[in-house]
Amino acid sequence: MINLLTFSKRIFSASFIALTLFSINVNAEEETVTAPQAPAWQLKTQSGDTISSRQFDGQGTILHFWATWCPYCKKLQPKLVELEKQYKAQGVKIVAISFNEDDGALPQDELAERGYTFPTAVNGDSVAMLYGVKGTPTTFFINKDNQVIFKYTSSDVSDPRLELAVKEIIK
Repeated sequence: MINLLTFSKRIFSASFIALTLFSINVNAEEETVTAPQAPAWQLKTQSGDTISSRQFDGQGTILHFWATWCPYCKKLQPKLVELEKQYKAQGVKIVAISFNEDDGALPQDELAERGYTFPTAVNGDSVAMLYGVKGTPTTFFINKDNQVIFKYTSSDVSDPRLELAVKEIIK
């Protein structure tokens, strides 16, 4: 039997998740809800190839801002990879943008050493500014219509909002 305090905490927790999951703009006249559009970007990879947001148009995207020196990024990345694998059939992809790096950092090599194959752009400081990123990790969940559904700035891999956000970007 569940006690009243536990029940109240669960209700509050569920309400909090529902209220904080979406970054939205509400137009009071039309009573429509729209999420903001993700800014377009184009950068280079460590190997010099061009990578851009357009490559991920039409699919659910996990856009992960990180740095090789960031222990919190290292903690979060396995969960992001797990979510990508779990929802791969629905088209979910991870793309990373490395920024605020130490001289000589090799972000794609670092990811490979960790066992990850998702692409990362380098020298992403200008794109981090464009997205209003203040620190690492910062992860955006972008839907098929290029709308930012959720911004996550923690490394708590047990946070249920991570999977809820992925479920929203594949709708």
